[in-house]
This record gives sequence, C-alpha cells and structure tokens, in this order.
Amino acid sequence: MKFYNYLYQKRNLIFSFGLFSLMLISCDKNLLDAVPTDRLSENIFWKSQADAELAVNALYNDLDGAEIFYSDALTDIAHVNQPFAVDAYVELGTYDASSSRLYNTWSGAYKGIGAANYFLANVGKIEGNKDETLIARYIGEARVLRAYQYIKLAYLFGAVPLVKVPLTLQEGREVQQATLSEIYDFIDTELELAAANLPDSYTSNDIGRITRWAALGLKARSDLYAGRFAAAAKAAKTIIDGKRFELYPSYANLFTYVAENNKEVLLDKQFLENIYTQSVFNLLAPYSQQNGQSTYVPTKALVDSYTTSKGDVITDANSGYDPKNPYKNRDPRLAFSIFLDGDPLPNGAIFHPAPNSGTADAVGSTYIASTTGFNIKKYIDKKDLANPSKSGLNIILLRYAEILLTYAEAKIELGEIDGSVYDAINQIRNSRTDVKLPITSNQANQEQLRQLVRRERTVELAFEGLHLADIRRWKTAEKVVPGKVYGITYQNNNGEAVVVEAASESRVFDAKKHYLWPIPQREINLNPNLKQNPNW
Repeated sequence: MKFYNYLYQKRNLIFSFGLFSLMLISCDKNLLDAVPTDRLSENIFWKSQADAELAVNALYNDLDGAEIFYSDALTDIAHVNQPFAVDAYVELGTYDASSSRLYNTWSGAYKGIGAANYFLANVGKIEGNKDETLIARYIGEARVLRAYQYIKLAYLFGAVPLVKVPLTLQEGREVQQATLSEIYDFIDTELELAAANLPDSYTSNDIGRITRWAALGLKARSDLYAGRFAAAAKAAKTIIDGKRFELYPSYANLFTYVAENNKEVLLDKQFLENIYTQSVFNLLAPYSQQNGQSTYVPTKALVDSYTTSKGDVITDANSGYDPKNPYKNRDPRLAFSIFLDGDPLPNGAIFHPAPNSGTADAVGSTYIASTTGFNIKKYIDKKDLANPSKSGLNIILLRYAEILLTYAEAKIELGEIDGSVYDAINQIRNSRTDVKLPITSNQANQEQLRQLVRRERTVELAFEGLHLADIRRWKTAEKVVPGKVYGITYQNNNGEAVVVEAASESRVFDAKKHYLWPIPQREINLNPNLKQNPNW
C-alpha cells in the first residue's frame, strides 16, 4: 500500500509550512481555522504522538517531484521547449538574480527546511504515552528531509545560510551564510545521526518513508558533490554490502506503475492517483498524447552519448554507427528513455516527429510539439493517458544504480581501481534482462574509466535531476552547454539527411559565474548580510 494512500485513508491532513523571505513559519489555513497565522498553536498541537506523526508526514510534501525535470533542461542533455518559459532564460544563460526560477528554488528549499526546523524544535513537547523509538525515527526522517534541501542549495547556490532552528522575522533579515565546507559538514553529521535511528525497511502502510539506506544514499551523493570521495565510496559501499538493493530487471519498465516500490528504489516521492497527484505525463508527453506539453525535451547531445549496442561510442570509426539510421543498434536505454521516430505511443499511434511527416508531433507543427523531435519516455505510462494531469505514479529520487555509479566514480577519483569498480560499472551495463552491453575491460586506465563512468551517469540517470550537479562538479558545463541545440536527424524531401536545429538562439555559459546561481536579489534586498556570488 502506498504511503500517501495510508495517509488519506487515515484522513490525516497534509499541511505545509509557509515561508516569508528566509524562514518565517506559518500554517496552511486549512489545517485549523483557529490556528494563528504565524505558527501552529502550541495549545492545540504537539500534545500527542499522533501530532508528531501528522507533522512529520507533512514534511514529505517538500521533496522534489516534477521539479527534477527542469534542472536537466538547463544542461546539454535536454532543452526548454517553449522559448518564453521562465526556465528558457536560465537555459540560455540570460538570467540574473531576479529570475523567478532561482527564487522559487531557493524559497522552496527553505520552506522545506523551515518545516523540518519547526518540527525538530517542537517534537520534544509531546506528552503522554509515546514510543521513544518511534519519536527518534520521526526525528531521523525530519533530519534527512532537511539535509535533502541543503544538498540542493549547496550545489546550486554554494554558500547559503545554514539555518537549524525556526527564525523570527528580524533573525531572518540578519542571518549570514555558512561556508560550503560547513554546509557539507552539517549534511554529513545530520545524515549519520539520522541513519542511526532509522529502520532498514518498512512494511505495508509505511512503505515510502525514509530508511537508514536512504540517509546513507543521500550522504554518498552529498559527499560525491563535495569532492569527499573516500566518504562517498564508504557510504555507497555500506549500501552495496548491505545486499538489500538490486537493479530492477527491466530498465524499460523501471519508471512505470508495475515497478513501483521495487528493490532498486531507495527514495521516491509517493503519489496517489486522483488524490495526491503529479502531472508528468501532461508535462512531458508528445503533443499527440492528450495534448502533451513537451515542456522539456531531449537533445541530440544526449542521444549521441548512448553507445552502439556493441558498447562503442558513435564517433569511433569502427563502431558500425550508421548516420542514415542513427537510432538503430544502439544502447537499449536510448529507446527506453526517449521517444524515437517509429516508436509506438501510449494511444496506439506511431511517433513521427520529422518536420515533413504531417503528424501532430512533427517539429514545427505547433509551438507545443517538441522542437528537437525527441520526447522524454521515462514516466510516460499508458495508464495515465486518460487523466494525464492526475497521475499517481511515484517519482524516483534515489536508486541503487546511482549508488553503484557513485561508488565507482569515487574509487576512480581516489585512484583505487580494483575489481569492485568494474563490478559496479558492469552491473549497470549488463545485469538487467533488457540491457546487455559488453563487459568493461579491466585494462582501462583511470582517465578512460573516468570518462566511462561519466557517460554512464549521463545516460543511465538521464531526466532524473542529477546532470546539472554533475556537469558543475566535473567543470565540464563550460564545454558542453554553450552553442546551438540540435535534435533529430531525418530525411528531407530530397532524400538528404538533415539535423533539426531546435532554437535560433545559442546557449551561453560564462565559466566566471555560471557554475553557481546568484543569491536571489529579493533576499539580498531584505538581508544586507547576504553576499552575492562572484561576478553576479
């Protein structure tokens, strides 16, 4: 049974904590009309263990859902399809500190942090009969959910305020930034403390909650982002050695209803059809599918990153790659992740995106159709076709494939290349029933393995919200982001192979400043203690 299904069956109210500027706590008016607007009334709440459960349940609302898709569209692997969308300016590099995307990301993260801080500051007030082990677990869940937000803030903005307790209005206007090292130290400590009080697994109604393994997995991610490779490898290895997780047998089905709550998932955001829903089908599907919006679409750069079915990069003269049939005999994850010409669609039609195809999905047929001629296939489940804006499909936030790749990358960067590194990579490339790429040779050197694992992260984890952090920490964004965005290769009416150019403008990436977003200007206006990031 889904976690959110349980919440709604029990008729628990999912409430959220508001935020003014940095960290002011308010309560959703739907919780209780009698509750003051600046805080939950301590006279009517925080009295029982049930209150603590209700409060910690609410914290899960602030996990990312469909938000994971926009960040990939700010990289080389995807494109913001509508030129006047808020994200388009960030993608092009023409944004500044007043961008609403930046502010919404900042404020959304601090909203989650504020809710967790309020919970942690008040859960100790619970009276009467209570299970101390259960309360400790709730505290662990809150710590992980707060750390999740700080991981995001750290890689996007760098040095940010490290707020651990609820703040007054005046305190919010005076808080100062912590160093990046201090932030990562805090994340590490919080996740270690949380892991000690979290269970290995849940059953029935509680499936979907934070586990010890989710805490360790986020620690591995955070340490990798921080360049703390030994710590990242250790956390990842603990999960691997725990033998509780494995790759789901079918990559093609991994992001569909049939695979929910499988043994590859360490953390996801849970949804419930028609009740607590997401609209990813509507957001990403081709236009012909119930007016899918194609909001974010794959690029040729990503498609070219998938090797041939023999495991060769397509630029290798001996790879067998055929430019006239560019999507044939390729890594099967390409066809599992992206709608390609000739693919069946959820409504039974065939996807034909070429500009001269005359279909609803043809490039240029409508401003909503994909401008690259590719559409994202992950999370597009036929079950959602009838009601694409009210999907109950869970969105995966952390899975075992990432743990394996984190372990491999960290060990490679440490220069500790052994059989366990090859095993982690080869599990990704060869252990699923529908992905069988050649076993990686143990003769590869450090640089060859570095490039291999980076390519594997790019294609294996495409459209999962991780690539922006990756190209920032690899310092490759300045090479892969600038320039035109290209799409499909198709045969024009003269029989010539033509590559679609998705947009008239070129992307810009200024290495002097674009590796960090600017602190939102409205925050700096409210708090003179905040220092803007370099060159903004």
